[in-house]
Amino acid sequence: MREYALVFLVAAAVTYLLTVVAREIALRTGAVAEVRDRDVHAEPIPYLGGLAMLGGLVAAYVVARELPFLSTSGPFVFHDAGIVLIAGALICAVGVLDDLFELDALTKLGGQVLAAGFLIVFGIQYVFFPVPDGSQFSLDVSQGALLTVLVVVATVNAVNFVDGLDGLAAGVVGIGAAAFFVFCYQLANLNGVSLATTGALLSASLAGACAGFLPHNVHPARLVMGDSGSMLIGLVLSASALTLTGQFSGPELSQGAGGATASLVPTLLPLLLPVSLLIVPMVDLTLAVVRRTRAGRSPFAPDKQHLHHRLLEIGHSQRRAVFIMWLWAGLVAFGTVLISLYTGPWVWISLALMATVTVAMTFLLPVIHRPQLPGPEV
Repeated sequence: MREYALVFLVAAAVTYLLTVVAREIALRTGAVAEVRDRDVHAEPIPYLGGLAMLGGLVAAYVVARELPFLSTSGPFVFHDAGIVLIAGALICAVGVLDDLFELDALTKLGGQVLAAGFLIVFGIQYVFFPVPDGSQFSLDVSQGALLTVLVVVATVNAVNFVDGLDGLAAGVVGIGAAAFFVFCYQLANLNGVSLATTGALLSASLAGACAGFLPHNVHPARLVMGDSGSMLIGLVLSASALTLTGQFSGPELSQGAGGATASLVPTLLPLLLPVSLLIVPMVDLTLAVVRRTRAGRSPFAPDKQHLHHRLLEIGHSQRRAVFIMWLWAGLVAFGTVLISLYTGPWVWISLALMATVTVAMTFLLPVIHRPQLPGPEV
């Protein structure tokens, strides 16, 4: 655990420092987010935060290779993590081009599929799904490849869609990565297998990169991640879940605390995890597609009706709207992990309490703390 904590801190520190460099590059190259009708910014803000986050991920990977415990793990751990980082660099490059030259949606989609295809070529894809009786449901190569592309592209675009308020995307993905780290670490610990897994390494690094970026990105932001960052962290998060199907056997994935099958959730978690951890942006993405297609517009056509816009409309400030969406992301992410690993009434009581607090803060805070309107002039 201490080495994973060090990996987290290295990713956070390097990302924090490189963000200053990325901001300077953005200003010099003209990669600046102009104020648009759907934005909540009042002035232009530099892009290219993804470059700093990629630097933090790479630094964490390099340091992890030299640590006493992680360096002696199986060769697949660093091989798979390296492939994910190369795919991340590829999709980050596509995002940088978009931040600079405003690529069309089809070109960006092509870059996302290309990055997902790179993962598949090097064996990082869905292989099987365990079932509760301990057996496995295997996928052939084409089925696994198609499912992999769909999940990776959906996750990448979900993160991209939710990146509308300062600190929102970085916080949501950071929470999801932290929850996934807990799942990977506890899954290995409960089953008595190696605690060194690609999923744990990548998720600890990703959580650190998001944490290091947030001080520059919370409202009022000095830098935004842009497509270079949103697509990068979406790919790394989804790829982290992909590695589970190649590094745990069916019975291991199906076992919860005490060696008993906790529920059907763990058996499907390699497929459900990217969706469950990003349920908030996924819901936002689905609603946006339905809303735009019903209006006869392209699903990629921007508007100002995302979930974070609606939170602002009911009376939340920018920072509070972001915090509320962090709460919802944490509820779903850690709730899913809790159900996956443990059984018993305390699990459902904990989830009920978490849900009650989240709902109360979402709908009661705007009533209790209404924004003060200026009084009449005397």
